[in-house]
Amino acid sequence: MTPLLPLAAEQKSAEVTDWAARIGWLVGIVLFIALVYWLMREGWKWRGTLQGDLPELPTAPDDTGPVRLGMSGRYHGSTTAGQWLDRIVAHGLGTRSRAELTLTDAGLDVVRPGARDFFVPASQLRGARLDKGIAGKVLTEGGLLVVTWRHGDRLIDSGFRSDRADEHAAWAETLNTMIDTTETEGAR
Repeated sequence: MTPLLPLAAEQKSAEVTDWAARIGWLVGIVLFIALVYWLMREGWKWRGTLQGDLPELPTAPDDTGPVRLGMSGRYHGSTTAGQWLDRIVAHGLGTRSRAELTLTDAGLDVVRPGARDFFVPASQLRGARLDKGIAGKVLTEGGLLVVTWRHGDRLIDSGFRSDRADEHAAWAETLNTMIDTTETEGAR
């Protein structure tokens, strides 16, 4: 057994001699990844251009009236109503962010730190429901509050997730009651 020990002590790994090929592959991979990200960015901008007919988002009026409900959580994006994969990116509606929602008699105020805030007047609210997914975000059943509203000539679904998921049902019920009341008063 003694003759094997000296052989094992003298073994070493082969030296790397082709650094140029390794660096070439690394540069190629980095360029490929950069190209993919650039194409994704261009696709996002193109989608925004196609949705350029969407009017500017309204801002909250100075006097919105008393607060009915408040919620903090996440805004997961907006889609064309009924088409949960058709994301709307124009005017920053495709940007996911934290969100503070406030429901008043005037409408729904969405404040998004780091993204564009928007306001949905009460007359433009069309419905609210609990759902499980919207444009790239899938949760458990009822894990997402989806508010349907009219903006210009489009119906839009916007998805929100509260920090406390048990709030979703109260929000959907209050919004739908408010919408029914607004429609009833408008019909008189």
